[in-house]
Amino acid sequence: MKNYLKNGTLTRSICKMSFLRPCWEVLFLIILAAESILFSGCAPDPLLKNTLESQPMILIPAINTGVSDGRYRFREIFCAITELRGLELPDYLPCEQALAQLEGEGPPTGVAVNLGKSTHSLKIALVHGVGWGCVKNFIAPQGSVVKHLSQFGYEVTLLDVDPLSSSEHNATQIRNQILTMSGNDQGKPIVLLGYSKGAPDILEAVAKYPVLQNKVSAIVSVAGAIGGSPLANDASQSTLNLFRHFPGAECELGDQGALESLKPINRKRWLATNSLPKSIRYYSIITFPEKDNISSILKSTHSKLSQVDPRNDGQLIFYDQMIPGSVLLGYINADHWAAAVPLNRSHAFISSTFVDKNAFPREVLLEAIVRYIEEDLKEF
Repeated sequence: MKNYLKNGTLTRSICKMSFLRPCWEVLFLIILAAESILFSGCAPDPLLKNTLESQPMILIPAINTGVSDGRYRFREIFCAITELRGLELPDYLPCEQALAQLEGEGPPTGVAVNLGKSTHSLKIALVHGVGWGCVKNFIAPQGSVVKHLSQFGYEVTLLDVDPLSSSEHNATQIRNQILTMSGNDQGKPIVLLGYSKGAPDILEAVAKYPVLQNKVSAIVSVAGAIGGSPLANDASQSTLNLFRHFPGAECELGDQGALESLKPINRKRWLATNSLPKSIRYYSIITFPEKDNISSILKSTHSKLSQVDPRNDGQLIFYDQMIPGSVLLGYINADHWAAAVPLNRSHAFISSTFVDKNAFPREVLLEAIVRYIEEDLKEF
């Protein structure tokens, strides 16, 4: 598959046959299908290997690990935004459908939610996951999240990291961009939001570079690969490198360490041997989709991850998305891609076939996150 993509044979053949669809759209589906097939595998081998190369671990409720439960307040904020302007925003979902409710979530506080101008003028910096730099031109996000938040005084920017490189490599890129950003915006609280592999990239940056600890106020993981993904044990970096051959891709191979950074043994080893700065507040949003709310193209990886735990989003198990010592904001009823990759808004054919459960109110989600953080930082 990789050789066909690289020399263009498959591209040309498919484009000749695909008179009903744009060539790039068909090729994108081929790459997605290749990734899904290669990650899902054929043999029923265990995803987690029986090995002595593992940290001693125990699985216990999050509240017993220093995680604070903020779900009840986050739900209040999310629902207030949905009720006030959800119908005016893309991909409307009633609050009770958008947020999953696991056991132990407390009652609402009844405290009024500020839905007007920001009181802190937060600066939000986003870090995407694996492959984003290769496919962003095709996905062509419309910037509606940025536009939505900016009207309330929040500034949103995207940090560029190598889409196929290790978290250690990308940590340096994050540091360099934050130092530039903080130099230009003295006094603005910086909130780093990492999606998928972007979350461990951020954590490595703040742990490795103490200079960032007085510049970053908060870190948010949205479907973050904090504990890695068992799927990474069954794949190869060359699978991820397929994205580099996609027409219009603007990405290099980098150090080709992305997959190694996603392996559970490496992520859990990093967590066991590194301390997160206490001067920063941490928050976690977990993807916890209903089984019938997972896109067709992710069903094979969802089934394979279900060998370990059926509570997964097609790429990550739910408990591997939690930052240790963070505030648990909520569980969203969305698969891994629906949380942050807006394919449904620009590619109707793809979103009606392979990526058919991609719609989610991302503007509401991001606003709810920053509203919660703004409240929380007042008391921290």
